[in-house]
Amino acid sequence: MRWQAYERFEQQLIASRIRPGQFVSQRELAALIGLPLGAIREVIPRLEAEGLLQTAPQRGLQIATVDVKLVRNAFQIRAIIEREAAAQFALTATDHELDALETAHRDVVAKARNGITPALLETAQAIDWGLHDRMVDALGNEIISGIYRVNSLRIRLIRLDRVMLDEQVLGPAMEEHLALLAALRTRDPQHAVAAIDAHLTHARSRALGL
Repeated sequence: MRWQAYERFEQQLIASRIRPGQFVSQRELAALIGLPLGAIREVIPRLEAEGLLQTAPQRGLQIATVDVKLVRNAFQIRAIIEREAAAQFALTATDHELDALETAHRDVVAKARNGITPALLETAQAIDWGLHDRMVDALGNEIISGIYRVNSLRIRLIRLDRVMLDEQVLGPAMEEHLALLAALRTRDPQHAVAAIDAHLTHARSRALGL
């Protein structure tokens, strides 16, 4: 039940039904994710330890707020992991896999020329996260993937508050991904690392409002 509560919390966060800085009671959170109050009480210590919420005296539970420290810390962890992931993916990804990833990105770019709709933004966001998740999972290290997944929830909090893909961000983000895919095709780990560094630097700057 505790694991189910954690997964449902994650789903509600991704679906934007839980927002950064939001205050909720234990009962409200239980109702939101559709599980008994006991399951919520069991999962709270894990969510607190991972920095996703904190207990606020007299006010209940507060979902993590997004500040400069969170942005910098989360993107530093992300950079450490994704540099290694990009370097290895350049050597192990198949041409077929890279072709499929590039086609998905170019399809979004082409459709965006005819107008950016909420459905297209949702598709683009899934493709965006999917590329990063795929590179990390390709390392074949469950410990790293676990750390990355927790940090991804922090990144999602940041994006909900600041840099979810929108009409202004969609184009640059897709072009940065295409540059990363081009670097991966060189099969040169150094080129791949340089490309992921450039992409994450831009993403962090957007999150910081620079």
